[in-house]
Amino acid sequence: MSKLRKGSHTKSWLTVHLIFVTKYRYKVLKGEIKLRCRDLLRQDCNALDIRILKGVVSTDHVHIHIEYAPKLSVSEISKQLKGRSSTKLQKEYPELKRRYWGNRFWSRGYGAFSSGNITEAMVQDYIEGHRKNPNDKGDNFFVD
Repeated sequence: MSKLRKGSHTKSWLTVHLIFVTKYRYKVLKGEIKLRCRDLLRQDCNALDIRILKGVVSTDHVHIHIEYAPKLSVSEISKQLKGRSSTKLQKEYPELKRRYWGNRFWSRGYGAFSSGNITEAMVQDYIEGHRKNPNDKGDNFFVD
């Protein structure tokens, strides 16, 4: 299986490490709830054609390293994963519904950290290699 995601006119390898936490950092992801949360996140990733590279569901937060298509944004992915899992978990486990009044299971924000095969220095060196006029050193956006 190729690592690259191929479209009719594109090739991509977009990965991100997402982190989201339960509201108030309550340690409610235990036992059956933890397993169900993992299953719901897997279902959503499959529906959105997202590959899970690695992930973990802890007692009060989730880390998930994913690869996704360029048509998706990180905010859309986070919204989908958090929204559906929150709704389903609260519906299936009434004790969560009582604890999280207002239907908010996950904390408002999320952490997103891009990752990939190349470093920032590699990109800078590649672009710098296109510089034809050495007198343009002060300009970081140049014409070759």
